[in-house]
Amino acid sequence: MQLRPNFASLLATVALLPSVLAVGTPFGLGSATTGGGSAAAATPTSLSQLTTWLSDSTARTIVLDRLWDFTGIEGTTTGSGCKPWTCSPNPQIAIDKDSWCENFQPNAAKTTVTYDNAGLNPLRVGNNKTLLGKGSGSGIQGKGLYLNRSNNVIIQNIKIVNINPQFVWGGDAIAVHNMKMIDGGSNIWIDHNFIQNIGRQFIATGYGAVSKTTISNNVFDGDTTWSPNCNGQAYWAFIFTGAGDQLTFALNHVYHTSGRGPHVGGTSGFFQNVHVFNNYYDHIDGHAIEPDVGSKILLEGNYFNTVTSPDLAGDGQLYVPTSSSTACQSALGRSCVANTLNGSGALVDASDTGVLNGITAAYSAGATVMSAQDAANYVQSHAGVGIVN
Repeated sequence: MQLRPNFASLLATVALLPSVLAVGTPFGLGSATTGGGSAAAATPTSLSQLTTWLSDSTARTIVLDRLWDFTGIEGTTTGSGCKPWTCSPNPQIAIDKDSWCENFQPNAAKTTVTYDNAGLNPLRVGNNKTLLGKGSGSGIQGKGLYLNRSNNVIIQNIKIVNINPQFVWGGDAIAVHNMKMIDGGSNIWIDHNFIQNIGRQFIATGYGAVSKTTISNNVFDGDTTWSPNCNGQAYWAFIFTGAGDQLTFALNHVYHTSGRGPHVGGTSGFFQNVHVFNNYYDHIDGHAIEPDVGSKILLEGNYFNTVTSPDLAGDGQLYVPTSSSTACQSALGRSCVANTLNGSGALVDASDTGVLNGITAAYSAGATVMSAQDAANYVQSHAGVGIVN
């Protein structure tokens, strides 16, 4: 099996099809995802039509032919906020969402904030949807996507950008969750997208389990004007906290973030199993992997390039081999693939092979895990928008 697809062959095949389909085949836990399936491709002509098509109960293949801008269309709100960070320049300010300032930052200076309402009202995505971008500039601006108990969804080749980037709680790019601890979503493939300038998380799960999900070939660009650390790098990145999350996170370019790359776990009694392989962590002035209670995280074949802290010590379980190891043999049927640390800090608390009690071969099904160096080269050439076009 070969992880690196022949994109020229794939594109030639797609050109012969009577309708537009997602390019390539999902691998890992999301390998059974079909999205809108054979539904005829259609391009929305208005923001309202896009909103309806995404949320309805009809199987759809939705093609975006431009960057749809939701900024300003729902007005703004001026309300309470706080200043948890006092660094300079340009610290993020927090919206006082659900009394967050009072409950978690009681000593922070109070302030008034004016934010765009669209960012806090994401587009709901129903079942059996394929959302495709055309070219390298199509997608959504000013608003994210919300998959609430959604099943069978493909999100491919789109940009999601500029969601209240100066404000914590300004909005997530992609949220897959349900706040009532029932399933958050399943059979999801998030592939070849570009995400930047987001007030809160790039991708977040909530309390309900997110399963059979693959996050692959994306560029997560943390370059931003506003950040908690005042270092021009997005901090919040990814948080996976569902009661039974099972995720494949592979072949992504995580660039200029400073935390939560991802943060996994945090609620007693919950569990999260995440296989992180062949990603390129690039110039991170902070930490990457953050294991918390309940999490089992296996890292293989990742390249950490100038990452201050590849991981943090935490209450979860984390295994990050830096040399080939037979520890994976019983769980995966092969040796573990070593990670590479280049100009990066040392790993801490990253040798718990107990994670292999939760990670199985299904997490990398359909893929051959590359060496870290090969993965770094591959990701820089093949991740993001405009590749599968």
